[in-house]
Amino acid sequence: MRPLSIEGAWVHEPKVFPDDRGSFHEWFRGADFRAATGQDLTLVQANGSVSKRGTLRGIHYADVPPSQAKYVQCVRGAILDVIVDIRVGSPTYGQWESERLDDVNHHAVYLSEGLGHAFFALGDDATVVYLCSEGYAPEREHGINPFDRELAVTWPEGIAPLLSPKDEQAPTLAEAEQRGLLPRYEDCVAFRNRLRAR
Repeated sequence: MRPLSIEGAWVHEPKVFPDDRGSFHEWFRGADFRAATGQDLTLVQANGSVSKRGTLRGIHYADVPPSQAKYVQCVRGAILDVIVDIRVGSPTYGQWESERLDDVNHHAVYLSEGLGHAFFALGDDATVVYLCSEGYAPEREHGINPFDRELAVTWPEGIAPLLSPKDEQAPTLAEAEQRGLLPRYEDCVAFRNRLRAR
């Protein structure tokens, strides 16, 4: 697993073994995960989504603690996966990073507690699976508008985005900060340190 520029986010780049039947790869290994992150991934919920071309899901995050860490892979088609640092006080606050996840390179991303997450489907039937450290709890879930001009995420051009009403109406990062909705970096680090001590 390779760390990304935002602390608390990694990309897993497995070796893919192709042959005349197809291919094989290991998309998650507990020992490699622990070596990279310093903790185990507690699996509480596994999600799957299928999206039309242009579907934009996010930017989503959950209250810390416990938040919801995610290990994400695209098993059919391709997506642009985006991780946003929304942790107030973080050295990379307001920055984002993207990774193409698809059914050819089989990369996966892990984003730890307190980070924002979104993805954009690059084709029809883009199928994404997530391993989650916590279950979905609507009262703890929040969103940031993916078209926040200050964040300036570079979304794919030439594809009309499809958003849910909730994502369309989500506040900007600055508005969420003003409302006290964002996690604090120090709380996220302290929470992860407690998980590592287990």
